[in-house]
Amino acid sequence: MRVRRATIGRGVVVLALLAGTVLGLLWLLQRQLIYFPDRTSPPPAAEVIDGARDVTLHTDDGLSLTAWFVPAEKDAPDRDIAVLVAPGNGGNRAGRAELAEELSRRGLAVLLLDYRGYGGNPGSPSEDGLLLDALAAVDALEDLGYPPERTIYFGESLGGGVVAALQAERPPAGLVLRSPFTELADAGAHHYPWLPVRLLLRDRFPVAQHLAESDVPVTVVYGDRDSVVPTALSAQVASQASNLAEELVIKGADHNDPVMFGPRVADAVARLAGRVV
Repeated sequence: MRVRRATIGRGVVVLALLAGTVLGLLWLLQRQLIYFPDRTSPPPAAEVIDGARDVTLHTDDGLSLTAWFVPAEKDAPDRDIAVLVAPGNGGNRAGRAELAEELSRRGLAVLLLDYRGYGGNPGSPSEDGLLLDALAAVDALEDLGYPPERTIYFGESLGGGVVAALQAERPPAGLVLRSPFTELADAGAHHYPWLPVRLLLRDRFPVAQHLAESDVPVTVVYGDRDSVVPTALSAQVASQASNLAEELVIKGADHNDPVMFGPRVADAVARLAGRVV
């Protein structure tokens, strides 16, 4: 009996050590499970979008980041308002070119941001770092003639977490959240229900909390077949926004379907621009 108990005890200790090792590795490597940057450098902006140009953003912690500025299309009525596009957790700015063109056709200038570690930029992404990147983008737009009160912040998925924090520091004319989560831990718990996500997670991105404390007009757009951010989380963000301008649900759309980068989303941004400026 004593031998059996000793064997069981050793087994428990081994399992505990293994569990601790796994959790420790997840703690150390968690950002590799959150951020999926395409680190390749996109071509010059003008080669992808007519009239676009490359701009350099300078962060407060000393990084120089590349981005694209797309002016409003010449034949469109110029609204004298810009859209700062904060992307999701994958790819780089080249993958948002179609959205920028759609916004430009609606008379909106666009700055396509690439975070640190994305699109050939130096550095490694983190919650604090992405906010610094977005603040640098706001400064760049102001230098281009678009102060925050003439700018709409557009956050795609993870970018919704970035611009939700950004608007608390530099309030814009309006905010568009595409496929947002309430906070990153809620999305993580959905995908990894067997892990203590809320205990492990360092980057929080508390979107709903920021919106509940803000009077900035907000449009929330999401698909009802989203396999990345559960639809219920995006709906909850809309319900908790203290100044909701519009909630647009795109029927049959998954997280990264082409429709989520196309005219219907651009129209929602233009409607908000017409309301706030």
